Amino acid sequence: MKNLDKFLSLLGDQADGLLLTSRYSRHYGVEFDIAEGVAIVTKNGCRYFTDSRYIESAQNHIRDFEVLEMNRENNYYKLINQAITDFSITKLGFEEDYLTVAEYNSYAEKLDTSLVPFNEQIHQFRAVKEDWELERMRQAQKITDRAFSEVLEKIKAGMTEKQLQAELIYCLYKNGGDGLSFDPIVVSGPNTSLPHGVAGDRVICQGDFITMDFGVIYQGYCSDMTRTVAVGYATEEMEKVYNTVLKAQEAALAATKAGIIGREIDSIARQVITDAGYGKYFGHGYGHSLGMEVHELPSCSPGGQTVMQVNMVSSAEPGIYLPGKFGVRIEDVVVFQESGCENITTSPKKLIIV
Repeated sequence: MKNLDKFLSLLGDQADGLLLTSRYSRHYGVEFDIAEGVAIVTKNGCRYFTDSRYIESAQNHIRDFEVLEMNRENNYYKLINQAITDFSITKLGFEEDYLTVAEYNSYAEKLDTSLVPFNEQIHQFRAVKEDWELERMRQAQKITDRAFSEVLEKIKAGMTEKQLQAELIYCLYKNGGDGLSFDPIVVSGPNTSLPHGVAGDRVICQGDFITMDFGVIYQGYCSDMTRTVAVGYATEEMEKVYNTVLKAQEAALAATKAGIIGREIDSIARQVITDAGYGKYFGHGYGHSLGMEVHELPSCSPGGQTVMQVNMVSSAEPGIYLPGKFGVRIEDVVVFQESGCENITTSPKKLIIV
């Protein structure tokens, strides 16, 4: 089924048109990525509006939509209102999670129809991935794995976190990334106790842990992985914490399959960490979905209520963070299947000492 057909299946009594303003939904609907634009979807016709910077590319690549140029004479409001008239739209579903209050107020004031919050319905299809989406994610992860392998050779005591971050970003692009899934996290020593720490001028030293959390975008789809490595040597305590995190991940991965509830996977990993005496140092959830965005629903967190389906995707990232000392996180990305899961992350997880 085309992605457009999925959107069309939503139309009925609740809404007879969809207003796609987020880059993700526009990309999903037309199966081509354009930085700026707005799309209208109805059973009577579909239109895509963008400006002069992107109009030629849109006209060359977008199918099943009438592509029109937005300009000073024909702004988005005028073009959308013309579509509202031409397609007899009375209720227009919109992505409330992706509009500012100012943007919503402007649409509500200037559009000649009723606006209906429709974010959950519009985004629901992205939870279960099509085979072609999974293939893009596999390719994104291959790029990420290669970059990790290469950056390991560049780590040395005496360089700063920022210098290592720059090397990592270079490796991600050099190996084929179209962009970054998010700003990479590169922290060392006591900074590794900060789950989302920011690379700074700290000099990496012998005996440090280094945590690197990073990913790329490939043809519109994200990868995400985390590895923690030691520089020179690891203390007994560092090895204990690292192996606890790895054991927690392995236990949860063994239970990961379609039909399980997201929170149940989290609880398996969390119990291993709790039994080892580190429960209060694992503050975030075990996993989140990803795809066109690096954080999507459903989640495998303490609040995750979704029964996981075949071809849903989740990160697998337990962690332990000891304030002022160090932290460890290990993250893979997995695809749910009937009898287990496909781990699309292939980088080694045994403690690496560089």
